[in-house]
Amino acid sequence: MTESTSDWTTQLRDRGYRLTPQRQLVLEAVRDLGHSTPEEIAAAVKLKSPAVNLSTVYRTLDLLTDLGLVTHTHLGHGAPTYHAADADDHVHLVCHRCGHVIPVDREVVRPLAGTLRAEHAFDMDMSHCVVHGVCADCREA
Repeated sequence: MTESTSDWTTQLRDRGYRLTPQRQLVLEAVRDLGHSTPEEIAAAVKLKSPAVNLSTVYRTLDLLTDLGLVTHTHLGHGAPTYHAADADDHVHLVCHRCGHVIPVDREVVRPLAGTLRAEHAFDMDMSHCVVHGVCADCREA
């Protein structure tokens, strides 16, 4: 059992759940793929266990999100993308031309969050922060 698997087992048990083979496969796919949709996660899981279907992946992702083991972000109009909750805190820059996603440290938008709080009494949720624009490659093209 790897260190992260042991940690997942502990976190699930502490909340009254088991680390089932399906949950382990989904957690491993989320960790290995980084930002990925439920369909991409299901495809990765099916490579190891063809019996796991998409609805199982969705239910597992919902549970793991509720438990704080994974988190999701809506990068556009499609399905949310999931990543491990213990990944470095970051915001997402999304190119609306090519779809490239660039993760950047939250410190980049912290001044904006401070301004929003000071001027509008609004607390920004940076865990789901997405900034749309044009990447350098598309701007040069």
